Amino acid sequence: MSESTDFEIVPLRNYTERAYLEYSMYVINDRALPHLADGLKPVQRRIVYAMSELGLNNAAKYAKSALTVGDVLGRYHPHGDSACYEAMVLMAQPFSFRYPLVEGQGNWGAPDDPKSFAAMRYTEAKLSRHAELLLAEIRQGTVELLPNYDATREEPQLLPARVPFVLLNGATGIAVGMATDIPPHNMNEIISACIHLLDKPRATLRDLMTHIKAPDFPSEATIITPEADIREMYETGKGSIKTRAVYQLENGDVVISALPHQASPAKVLEQIAQQMHAKKLPMVSDLRDESDHESPTRLVLVPRSNRVDIDRLMSHLFATTDLERSCRVNMNVIGLDQKPRVKSLVGMLKEWLEFRQETVRRRLSFRLEKINDRLHLLDGLLVAYLNIDEVIRIIREEDEPKKVLMKRFKLSDLQATAILDIRLRQLAKLEEQKLQGEKDELEAEKADILKVLKSKARLKTMVKKELMADAETFGDKRRSPLAEVVEAVAFSDEDLLSNEPVTVVLSEKGWVRSAKGHEVNPLELNYRGGDSFGLSALGRTNEILVFLDSTGRSYAVAPHTLPSARGQGEPLTGRLKPPAGARFVGVSMGSDETRVLLASNAGYGFVARLKDLVTKNKSGKALLSVPKEGSSLPLVTLTGAPDLQVAAVTNQGRMLVFPLDDVPELARGKGNKLINIPTPVFKSGEEQMVAVQVLGPDDELLILAGQRHLRIKPKDLKHYIGERARRGRKLPRGFQKVDSLAVEGPA
Repeated sequence: MSESTDFEIVPLRNYTERAYLEYSMYVINDRALPHLADGLKPVQRRIVYAMSELGLNNAAKYAKSALTVGDVLGRYHPHGDSACYEAMVLMAQPFSFRYPLVEGQGNWGAPDDPKSFAAMRYTEAKLSRHAELLLAEIRQGTVELLPNYDATREEPQLLPARVPFVLLNGATGIAVGMATDIPPHNMNEIISACIHLLDKPRATLRDLMTHIKAPDFPSEATIITPEADIREMYETGKGSIKTRAVYQLENGDVVISALPHQASPAKVLEQIAQQMHAKKLPMVSDLRDESDHESPTRLVLVPRSNRVDIDRLMSHLFATTDLERSCRVNMNVIGLDQKPRVKSLVGMLKEWLEFRQETVRRRLSFRLEKINDRLHLLDGLLVAYLNIDEVIRIIREEDEPKKVLMKRFKLSDLQATAILDIRLRQLAKLEEQKLQGEKDELEAEKADILKVLKSKARLKTMVKKELMADAETFGDKRRSPLAEVVEAVAFSDEDLLSNEPVTVVLSEKGWVRSAKGHEVNPLELNYRGGDSFGLSALGRTNEILVFLDSTGRSYAVAPHTLPSARGQGEPLTGRLKPPAGARFVGVSMGSDETRVLLASNAGYGFVARLKDLVTKNKSGKALLSVPKEGSSLPLVTLTGAPDLQVAAVTNQGRMLVFPLDDVPELARGKGNKLINIPTPVFKSGEEQMVAVQVLGPDDELLILAGQRHLRIKPKDLKHYIGERARRGRKLPRGFQKVDSLAVEGPA
């Protein structure tokens, strides 16, 4: 038994490597990437060609899409019908293609869901008017015809595009190991750049960008990519283009009239609605979709009041939703050398112009060949008319008139056949004149064609004139405007807070809560058994709230997160982690620049700003240096009034009043001596500072000592005024044990 030799033994590694390489090259060249010449992938090219062969041009009636898909699959593209139909749908969607090649009738999808199109048995289609720019010259010898998959008919290798569709409609595709994302452009701009490049072949990218400003998407969204980034994208063939939705105000409502390319209105609405549900858009009260046939995109946002900053609101939405999107750019195409490569804008236009000039040259050569064939026949026919009697005699008398005519008048086989095919009524004198006139016209046309073929300058001029004519017929205005805008910024947590007045109350035991408004009397609130009012601070929900403990550590808490004053609050130690044994002794609210006076019972203190007290650490921030066994005193929030004074009181009944300007402003530390007391050991009976307060020149100072209180008017304070760090003067008898100080404004 002889061994079979119809197989080859190869290592598995070599076989898989070769098979994968062949598959990848097939996907790259015959499926996923567009060709630079006509800007189409193979399936798109076959759909357009098949529709032209079916007579479905723009002037024809619509035909069922199933007819086209069946013809494409049966004759040119033996693949899945759904993939073929989807490619056809894409070419018909005006929101997907800048210049659609298919004109559809029926449900062809929507921007909300591009794949919501009806089945091909329901939709109808024909070629659009722009497809004429691909097919007008296909029967003029301009492109190579190759056998189809079963060699039963021929199909064009490329379509003779009169304009660079590869840039006009762009393309997207994923191959093996590479992908393409070419943005669409405006026809007038691209053709203008082509003409400039024909006139000045050494033109730079900067020159061409005076014609081509940027891509031009089907959507009217604004392109906000800086010019420098666009130039770099065109130079390298890679980058991104950022587009932003267009909006305007109508009767106080925000109306969004254009979305970025391939942005879904339904998804944008969902994104905004999710933020509203999560209470991240408190300034928006309603959201509506009013899109219809006349207004394909009309999304309405209703602000909660006319005080809402619309520009800031839209900046947040641009940053957090698809109202602003970036489109990736990767201008990877199959060039005239049949190799995929990422090309620059200048390189792509130059290569396409080479293709176009070669196409025109082939068209002229084809026409010249047809003219020569016709002139050859006309020469024979005119010979017959000049010798009509002899021709008639030969035809009547000779057995083989064709051979006799060829020998007698030195005619070719084609000329003799044409003479024999003449009808009797064509022997009139008028017909002879028509033939002579036709010959003169063809010879003149032949002379013109020869001039163009022999001159590169004339050929370029012809290409330019044809491009200008196509721009006049098919061109349109730019849809995507360009603008330089401020970068979109999302709302921070602070931005989303409502600016409402609140009163923060801290009990003696360290329980905290927040009441709306500034009219609340903390003393009238309910407290837990054994607990009572400790401290309070007035402010707003978007301000800074800080606490100070007895060890001199500061803490920050967001005011809007505190529990309501309707209850008894929650322990502050549940949120913060102060040192063991520490008590919360101070609270203050205000802006970053709000100033506070910090002091310890050792008689030292300094002024700080609230931003210096803020920390994200739950264990707090070491701020005021307090002696061992000592304690910090309650914070004193300073006003912006001039000529403020500090009143410091010790437990021995001594009080000193001095200018606030004498107190240094520090970020942290011990501070300077406020009132002079002997070095405290913090034992029972030793002197220490027990209270400090800041008052204006017209304020009254209220001294609280047990059940008694003393009101000191501004004129009486002069008795206690002295230099900072002095001993101060004794208070009246009965007020030697001061509990606290308070300030009351002038009556």
